[in-house]
Amino acid sequence: MAPRKAPSIRQRRLAGELKRLRVAAHLKQEHVAERTGLDASSIYRIERAMNKPQRRTVLTLLDLYGVTDPDRRATLLDWLKEPGDGQPLWFHRYEVYLPDVMMLFVKLEAEAESLRVYESMLVPGLLQTEEYARAITRSVSGWPPEEIERRVQVRLHRQDVLHRSAPMRFRAVLDEAAIRRVVGGPAVMRAQLEHLATASREPGITVQVMPFSTGEYPAMIGNFVLMDFATPFDRPVVYLESSAGDAFIENEQDVARYAEFFDAISARALRPAASRTLIEEAARALG
Repeated sequence: MAPRKAPSIRQRRLAGELKRLRVAAHLKQEHVAERTGLDASSIYRIERAMNKPQRRTVLTLLDLYGVTDPDRRATLLDWLKEPGDGQPLWFHRYEVYLPDVMMLFVKLEAEAESLRVYESMLVPGLLQTEEYARAITRSVSGWPPEEIERRVQVRLHRQDVLHRSAPMRFRAVLDEAAIRRVVGGPAVMRAQLEHLATASREPGITVQVMPFSTGEYPAMIGNFVLMDFATPFDRPVVYLESSAGDAFIENEQDVARYAEFFDAISARALRPAASRTLIEEAARALG
């Protein structure tokens, strides 16, 4: 049996919008099943992006939900198509190797317009050097060498979003521990810090450091990534990564809470220029 693929960003968008339209029409899934002849379990799976619906199914649902605007209908139908048909995107070749939740994160990240990241212990993946990424992956995974190399290459490919024709806006707040912990040895860490300082000068990339002298502050309990998208129908998403498992948060109130967390820690962290100075000092201290 072929492994099930993680839903694409377009499938996820379509699923979320169909659910919102059903709720706005004050219909339960069983009511939709009764009026359309569709199976209730199929509606459930479509709304959770577990099944990709056929075009005629989407048209039937849009008619039931009263969506008559031609542009909106065209947009939703367009989400049935995959970008770059006939030209597989780079991450497709890794799809059979990565867990579904990680694959979904990679797809969301690839289409995000901007990212806000908080990291308490590590340099964010999009700003990691190859040797730093390899040292981290080797130390935390216990994977065989070929899997470690595969994960490192995925991480390096992900960094393309910072250099595409319309670069992602990237803001990161790092705890000072992330630049003080020597990962991979002094030479690897120094190269990583120098790369981080250089990247922080690029347009669209903002790096701030929360110094130890700040003491306690909001969001110390864990790392998170807040993704924003250009598409008006696609709401922001928060990604949480931990040793207990990864998770996505899409509830509007919860996402807003994480946005407040980020604003609060960004306001208390060192300004970008002062953060870069601290990063450069940490690099020089490594010899």
